[in-house]
Amino acid sequence: MPPIKSDNLRKEIRSKAFEQVRAAHQSETAEDYVEMIADLIEEKGEARVVDLASAFGITHATVNKTIARLNKEGFVVNEKYRSLFLTDKGLKLAQACKERHEIVVNFLKSVGVSARTAELDAEGVEHHISAETLKAFAAHLKKKKA
Repeated sequence: MPPIKSDNLRKEIRSKAFEQVRAAHQSETAEDYVEMIADLIEEKGEARVVDLASAFGITHATVNKTIARLNKEGFVVNEKYRSLFLTDKGLKLAQACKERHEIVVNFLKSVGVSARTAELDAEGVEHHISAETLKAFAAHLKKKKA
């Protein structure tokens, strides 16, 4: 097999990167919503459309549209004018998101990023990080603790 030219490899890697970003964007909203619903339930005992709209700075109509999608996808259950609840699938996703967020924040802080900036940056990074990179971040943190 002939060696891969570096230009071809670069193009292939860029193509894969764009593909990963598109996939991450598709799941980003669902992840943000289930994570916020879990946080609201933990903090207030319930999650309502009005709370999500306020937290995200968007309209009730936008929240309702997204909740309808999450309901169809099996992450959320709700009744009109009632609180929102996460299904088992939604709870698992929320927990995975929280764990991933925590690893990213702690990694950023471990390399000298301020707590505030680490929190802000983690919101974007956490949706686009590969399993391999997340595992490396976690290993770095584990080594640092030892």
